[in-house]
Amino acid sequence: MKDRLKLMAILAHPDDETLGCGGTFVKYAREGVETYLITATRGEKGRYGKAKESPGMEVVGKTREQELVAAAKVLAIREVYFLDYIDGELDQAEPAGILRKIAAHIRRIQPQVVITFDPAGAYGHPDHIAISQFTAASIVCAADLNYLTDTDQSAHRVSKLYYMAWAEAKWKRYQAALKELSSLVDGIRRIARPWPDWEITTRIDARPYWKTVWEAVLCHQTQMAIYHKLAELSPEDHEAIWGPQEFYRVFSTVNGGRKIEKDLFEGLK
Repeated sequence: MKDRLKLMAILAHPDDETLGCGGTFVKYAREGVETYLITATRGEKGRYGKAKESPGMEVVGKTREQELVAAAKVLAIREVYFLDYIDGELDQAEPAGILRKIAAHIRRIQPQVVITFDPAGAYGHPDHIAISQFTAASIVCAADLNYLTDTDQSAHRVSKLYYMAWAEAKWKRYQAALKELSSLVDGIRRIARPWPDWEITTRIDARPYWKTVWEAVLCHQTQMAIYHKLAELSPEDHEAIWGPQEFYRVFSTVNGGRKIEKDLFEGLK
């Protein structure tokens, strides 16, 4: 096709891009696809290495922003944009405002393929769930000829939307290396679940790039307090975690069916 191929991920926090779809970014960048990242927050309320007390949201946010920029460079992400929302408060964002921001980026960049979190937010994280919902709504808004953003840009219709998915085999390795991923929300423990193999529509082979993804993981030094066990893994385990990339195809205007995709741009090339 005449248009340049473009991939956009719309995620919640610094490190989501590396842990969630780092291999996908590297693979497609190496193939000449333009890759973009929209991140909703700077992870201001997250960890700060092994420090027992946080140095404050401003310091944590600036540090994690720098870490994300460094990781994005390793992953060959073309451009990174922050939506400037506060970590842990994304589900309280004023909907009209965040939709305008995301829709404006979609119209400006004009990606054919968009990636985000699944409706359960991987392990029930409210920010992950919120960005999944806002992403889907923004795609609808960006394609609406009558929808107005703060910038004067023409409507753009995304061709394919994907949720990041994790097959059971990879999820077990991931959990063993880190910890049980869960969220405590409104007094209820939300526990991560792997995706059944039959739900996965798309499998990307990024095994040749696992070392690059691991290099990007190491950029997120503030988070290494929980990632340190990853350094003890064998090369085989690293390849198994960072190499296979699984997705659920939410919609596609260019293809369909039960056949497992091996390319997010299937139907577009």
